[in-house]
Amino acid sequence: MRIFLTIILSLMGVFAFSQNKQLLYGFDDIPQSLMQNPGGKVLHKKHYGIPFLSQIHFNGGSSGVSVYDIFNNGNDNINDRITKKIFEMKNTDFFTATQQLELINFGWRAKNEIYFSGGIYQEFDFITYFPKDLAILAWEGNRDYLDYEFNLGEISTTGDFMTVYHFGLNKKLNKKLTIGARLKLYSSMFSYRSVNNSGTFVTRLGNENSENIYEHTVQNANVTVQTSGYASLRELDGVGQVTSEILGRAFFGGNIGIGADVGFNYEINEAWNLSASVLDFGAIFHKKDVENYRAHGTYTLNGINLIFPPLNEGESTFPYYSDLEDEVEREIPIDTLHNNYTQFRPVKFNAGLSFGFGKFNATGACDCLNVGGEKLHKQNVGLQFYSIFRPKGPQMAGTLFYHRRFTEYLSAKATYTVDSYSFSNVGLGVSADIGKVNFYIAADNLIKYSNLAKAKSVSLQLGFNIIIDEE
Repeated sequence: MRIFLTIILSLMGVFAFSQNKQLLYGFDDIPQSLMQNPGGKVLHKKHYGIPFLSQIHFNGGSSGVSVYDIFNNGNDNINDRITKKIFEMKNTDFFTATQQLELINFGWRAKNEIYFSGGIYQEFDFITYFPKDLAILAWEGNRDYLDYEFNLGEISTTGDFMTVYHFGLNKKLNKKLTIGARLKLYSSMFSYRSVNNSGTFVTRLGNENSENIYEHTVQNANVTVQTSGYASLRELDGVGQVTSEILGRAFFGGNIGIGADVGFNYEINEAWNLSASVLDFGAIFHKKDVENYRAHGTYTLNGINLIFPPLNEGESTFPYYSDLEDEVEREIPIDTLHNNYTQFRPVKFNAGLSFGFGKFNATGACDCLNVGGEKLHKQNVGLQFYSIFRPKGPQMAGTLFYHRRFTEYLSAKATYTVDSYSFSNVGLGVSADIGKVNFYIAADNLIKYSNLAKAKSVSLQLGFNIIIDEE
């Protein structure tokens, strides 16, 4: 069990992810910024994402532990480090994973000045909270924790693998206000969730009627796991068949859901700008290939009475372990159900406030750049806020940013972000137009790049688009 827990803590530090795209939000030079705010500014006439290359997004982090915390070259041993982190972390610490691959992305401005955009992308989203009580039980055992009730309700995790089809519109209503909305259809290929669990495990000294010194009690257990797209995979033979089956669900062959994004951009005056968006307000309705598991009940184990009867040749000892398994399953049954369930998407909220500045001439007018037919400040500074709703409450982040347009074809954005992972997350994004080809790359936590093992979050996103500017 100790080896297993060591592997889990280590892998979570390497492969955990989050969804905040603070570098992309408000970066209007990049077409994909519309995916963060459908009501953002659009500076071009048309755009076409290069298939499978228009956005490749990986974003990694864990709120409570890094690889360096476990594997640094200190004087203490690895067991001491793991023990320290287990007791330092809280049951609200989490490990998340999000990966996105854009298959198609396109947009064009119609004669009525509405900018339409759409596309398809694949997404993987995962979160698990750190079950501190169960980690202590697995690592330390229960000898020193008599009468302590280990909380089974700390088990909380969800995971989704899906394809998202989307179509949106963006309209500048007047000189100050731009609004936008996007409709999304979700095709879930695989999903699981285990939340809102309850129950305790406690070890106490037995009384005079007990068969052993200790009594181990699982009390009022109610643990559920909901799955869709999993049961049928068990019947397949080999990785090839499993992959083929999952990919076949990408084109509305799985469970279907619906959602929406909305957003706006408001120019308060020539210098100040306010924006906000709400993303993935929707749900997936799981009806196909649904299999759910529920363990519930109360059970007390007094120990195992060992019996050593004389054995004849060919006879075996009593099947103590299998008898115990049967007894536990009888007292705390695991029911397999096939009930449909609805899963709400993790709603995300973005907001930004920026101040644009540059050189001013004698008349007081701004010496700005003309990008896409709009007069834009060469430099912007501001604040951003991000929040995503998760099973145990919202996860939030605050960002300071500086955006600089060097020319009409080259711009960059630098960010400093405070979130659940770090108070020193510095990021940089660059967008460059070479002819009609737009290339962008963005990465955060740059301070940790000299030793990624120390980073609790690492993000990388890049892409290629064909952009046709306004004439």
